[in-house]
Amino acid sequence: MPEQITTPMHTSFHHAAVRVLFLTLFLGAMQPGAAAAQDGALYAGQTDMERALDERSSPDNLRRWMQDLTREVHHAGSPGSRKNAEYVAERFREWGYDVDIEVFHVLLPTPKERIVELVHPEHVRLRLEEPSLADDASSQRRDGMLPPYNAYSADGDVEAELVYVNQGLPADYEELRRRGISVEGKIVIARYGGSWRGIKPKVAAENGAIATIMYSDPRDDGYFQGDVYPEGPWRMGMGVQRGSVSDMPTFPGDPLTPFVGATEDAERLEIDEAPTIMKIPVLPISYDEALPLLAALEGPVAPARFRGALPITYHLGPGPARVRMKLAFNWDIVPAYNVIARLEGSEFPDEWVMRGNHRDAWAFGANDPISGAVAMMEEARILGELAREGHRPRRTIVFASWDAEEPGLLGSTEWVEYHADELSRKLVAYINTDGTGRGYLGMGGSHTLEAMINDVARDVADPRAGGASLLDRIRARNAAQQGLEHGGAAGPTADIPISPLGSGSDYTPFLQHLGISVLNLGFGGEGGGGSYHSAYDTFEHYTRFIDPDFVYSATLPKVTGRATLRLAMADVLPFSFSPLVDRIETYLGEIETLADDMRRETARRNALIESGAYDLSADPLDPLLAPEPQDEVPYFPFSHVRNALTVLRAAAEAADRAVQHAAQGPTGAGGDSAALGRINQAMYTVERAMTDMEGLPRRPWFRHQIYAPGFYTGYGVKTLPGVREAIEERKWQEAHEEIEDLSVTLRRMAEALHAVAAAAPSGGE
Repeated sequence: MPEQITTPMHTSFHHAAVRVLFLTLFLGAMQPGAAAAQDGALYAGQTDMERALDERSSPDNLRRWMQDLTREVHHAGSPGSRKNAEYVAERFREWGYDVDIEVFHVLLPTPKERIVELVHPEHVRLRLEEPSLADDASSQRRDGMLPPYNAYSADGDVEAELVYVNQGLPADYEELRRRGISVEGKIVIARYGGSWRGIKPKVAAENGAIATIMYSDPRDDGYFQGDVYPEGPWRMGMGVQRGSVSDMPTFPGDPLTPFVGATEDAERLEIDEAPTIMKIPVLPISYDEALPLLAALEGPVAPARFRGALPITYHLGPGPARVRMKLAFNWDIVPAYNVIARLEGSEFPDEWVMRGNHRDAWAFGANDPISGAVAMMEEARILGELAREGHRPRRTIVFASWDAEEPGLLGSTEWVEYHADELSRKLVAYINTDGTGRGYLGMGGSHTLEAMINDVARDVADPRAGGASLLDRIRARNAAQQGLEHGGAAGPTADIPISPLGSGSDYTPFLQHLGISVLNLGFGGEGGGGSYHSAYDTFEHYTRFIDPDFVYSATLPKVTGRATLRLAMADVLPFSFSPLVDRIETYLGEIETLADDMRRETARRNALIESGAYDLSADPLDPLLAPEPQDEVPYFPFSHVRNALTVLRAAAEAADRAVQHAAQGPTGAGGDSAALGRINQAMYTVERAMTDMEGLPRRPWFRHQIYAPGFYTGYGVKTLPGVREAIEERKWQEAHEEIEDLSVTLRRMAEALHAVAAAAPSGGE
């Protein structure tokens, strides 16, 4: 078992500008009656419980707890991490929860030596530090702070010519190859953006590079966007984005214990056997220190999409810039402290609803993750008060304050792997938050919960929109972005599709490994950037620029608390299955279009190559090399998936009718607990049917067949991933196999939905 501490002891959404006049008129027209329509569907007494969330959520609590939890650095394995775990555990105990601190033992390398120097055409040794700021008292507290680095980089001492590779994506290397530039045996420098950071050294190594340097370009996160810290929120010249570069699209969690919880006595791989540890040295630097490296490059001028906002002409190299990079790490096993707090259900204690937010940070972590952590604490405080007042949840509610998320979702993944059997039986849904800011509510997750979370967003007022709901404000933004005709076409009462999820936070093991329905929620879009994973993600930065009065932070518990209560209190769980089928149909259409577009483009390209018209190498401004012909894109048997989708749609409609019947009939009044148990279990295990125990090609840990992080996007989602990625990567035989596997998955899902209908009273008729 994981070590337990049981004695009480003292974790951004795109900004859209919406005209104030338009917003006021548009929202005002849609507001009346939106919340009232939902009250009749709530469990008796739940309206009062939800009103308590609105009345009791206190910005002052969130501010105080954030100050307490950001007083010192608290990365995984640090004294601050344990201190904060004990602080959070004690608060949960005060609020009436049964609390354990479950400890897992995970690999976390920390820097021992870091050297980066330009050795030609001149010598410049980089400082590789973030300075203290007079205007940010927290940034002056350096005890125990990790310097800028990338966790799970390889050790190494290398020297080579430098090549600039833009964002370091596969398409960027294709662009370099077209210009006759190879990175074989070179050190590459890449700017952040376009994908998760771990993809950049992964692709660099696949192309033969021997090391990777990463930096945040000011075009993306610096003075090009606005005033830099401390005058404004954006990244200042010496600010550095830390972060993990483990190969998380292969599997997250402890690199040495895939598929099993990292208990103290767990069997571990050797470090050199671990497939997710990067094979080349990697280090992040600031854009001030990237400047002399990039300025020393010659060779072709970078194409327009490669160019950032530094005051230089961007060249690709290779050379004459030559760089030496030396990295060495302490490869230590450290404790990760997960705080698990339970409020046992009064009627269905073996059905669990779970909330989670991580607590660890690379430094102080005010925004990421403490803003979300304190919002979760406020939700837990209010639900604990309600339980003491006689409003105990019918299902068990579990709160998790995760440790070691930043190095690669270690705390949550190890906990899920260790408790997998019990979670598969009992867990109804998992609701995740991470860092939160101000602006618009971001809603991602399982489409089976899409209708429910839309209802929640209708019922919570936006604190800055004159009483209009959160959903109204999202719809107004969408209409402003897309044009009124398109954005408003669905009408003022239609649900907004939620985003499918790939990876990047603690929902990942629940959804991707076990097939548990999840939501990921948080506010953003109006607070600016700049502090992410730096020494300046501090209380001072957050309270000046992100959510100064904590009004949106205090709104988040109203959202997550409602979602938690609607799952924990319902007679019949609020799952809805037709939206899932609608979204799958959309994703299938995207893949069909992708295949058609690739087929046409390949034919066009090959015809040009055959005729000699594609060779543009004579153009001195665009010295492309003539490409090789590509194999033709075959036709795929998408009709097999379409047929399975037809079966699935019929099953989903029948299941939805059965759920509505159960909610409105005598079972919905609480008259038959056995029938309730059957239909509810049938509903919350539908997501399990979307998984395949063999997993996705070349990454068996990822089992979900509808959503997965992309192999070359990292966090970004790939829907219907087996089929989509096989076609994108031109693996035609694999694409045919994955189409057949997807058809089987959809039919398996239909069988699970038939079980929902069969479990309803009178078979759902």
